[in-house]
Parts: sequence; C-alpha cells; structure tokens
Amino acid sequence: MPRIAFKMKLFKGQEAEYAKRHNAIWPDLKVLLKKAGIKEYSIFLDEETNILFGYLTIDNPEELDKLPADPVMKKWWAFMKDIMEANPDNSPVSIPLKEVFYLP
Repeated sequence: MPRIAFKMKLFKGQEAEYAKRHNAIWPDLKVLLKKAGIKEYSIFLDEETNILFGYLTIDNPEELDKLPADPVMKKWWAFMKDIMEANPDNSPVSIPLKEVFYLP
C-alpha cells in the first residue's frame, strides 16, 4: 500500500488549538478521507520547529488529487488557515517528503 509523507508549518503558540481542532475532527471530513481510500493518517509535531509531519497510507494516491475540490475539504482548510501556513486557496502549505528508508 502506498505511503505518503509531508510536512506543514504550524504558527507558534497554536499547538493546543491545532490538537483541539483535530481531536474534534468533523464526522463528514472523516468520512471524506476514508472514502478517498486513506487507511491510516497520523500527524506529528516537532515542538522545536513547529513543523507538522504527516503520514498516511492510501489505496490509490491519485484519489488525493480529488480532495481539494470537495466543499468539506475547502471548509476545513478555511477553518485551519488562521493557525498554520496556508496558500491563497486556504490549503495548507504542504511539502511532500521523499522516502529514504522503509523497514516492513
């Protein structure tokens, strides 16, 4: 199963708010992500740099390309843009990471 990793940047002082919002993730967003084929999804915080490290597994990575058009995704991005670096369309600035080692 393909594994995807990426990093994002959280604004300083927003750590608790970020965790709070994700702990109360919207049910319709959860359904959308599962419907896209995401099996596992974790986000970790490097507290020294406020860099968020995301990791997910997905059946078909091309399904991720459909998420930006979904109204639920757009609403989530608008909800999160005040606490993290975002693009003009409110999507988080997300930088893909290259896998250099894997131990199955």
